[in-house]
Amino acid sequence: MQRQIVDYALSRRARLAEVHAGRTAVAEVCDANPYLLRAAKFHGRPSATLCPICRKEQVTLVSWVFGDRLGQVSGSARSNDEIARLDATAEEFTVHVVEVCRTCSWNHLVQSYVAGLPPRSTRTRRVAK
Repeated sequence: MQRQIVDYALSRRARLAEVHAGRTAVAEVCDANPYLLRAAKFHGRPSATLCPICRKEQVTLVSWVFGDRLGQVSGSARSNDEIARLDATAEEFTVHVVEVCRTCSWNHLVQSYVAGLPPRSTRTRRVAK
């Protein structure tokens, strides 16, 4: 269950306006590292959004998970199915969704949210009678 959702559409729009106005170079926004491009290939999911820079393909959405209690899973790209399993079993963690173009390397954070079980200190305890 997603909560504390943050949408970065305004930031994205402002960044693209800077590029189209010539105040920011295309090379500055098309800088996806090889790890992100590889994650898009193997863990990403297609979107209907056309790349705003090269307009050659739809961007791929990659979800990254971060959390103190995730161990070595933290900081890795995960599929929606894997995130759903973590949501049902792992303590609270954050998901960052990044759009990436595998052609020109455009990338931008589009959304973040909190998922997972509430921290143990805030869960209610049932007392056996």
